[in-house]
Amino acid sequence: MRTLFVTDPPPPVEDWLARRRALGQDRFDEVWEGEYHVSPEASNRHAKVQVQLIELLGPLARRAGLLIGGPINVGRPTDFRVPDVGYVRREEDPVWNPTAALVVEVISPGDESRRKLGFYHGVGVEEVLLVDPDTRTVEWLVRGADRFEPTDGSALLDITTAELAAALTWPA
Repeated sequence: MRTLFVTDPPPPVEDWLARRRALGQDRFDEVWEGEYHVSPEASNRHAKVQVQLIELLGPLARRAGLLIGGPINVGRPTDFRVPDVGYVRREEDPVWNPTAALVVEVISPGDESRRKLGFYHGVGVEEVLLVDPDTRTVEWLVRGADRFEPTDGSALLDITTAELAAALTWPA
């Protein structure tokens, strides 16, 4: 279910958002061109795949000179997305990364990962990795002239899609 307020949210919603912030439950929330998107915590299946991706890709990223972050803010304070994992060439700000070399999105039912692709392209992200625990698929996308294009693996990390898929232990 989607809810959109065409004006500022009513006070009970503002209070709820303030409680989420106070409890640290807003870590994955995003702002899309001024619209606040509330994201739920990841499922156990999602988290198991995310941890594996960090473990598997971390050494490759370090060898490529990339810095890894768990969920990171890509964009600016008024328009940003939070991929599950992000790799940057340099840290420019302790909170905001204007772009990333690679972003990783672990697909969850009903999430907005694919809707983020246009934004990622617009801010200069070089590669996107989409991993779906439900379908057990790995999809690598590389920056094209006006959109991301499917590719067989990462030029940045020197790993193929098939190699990564084979290395994952998919949750039941």
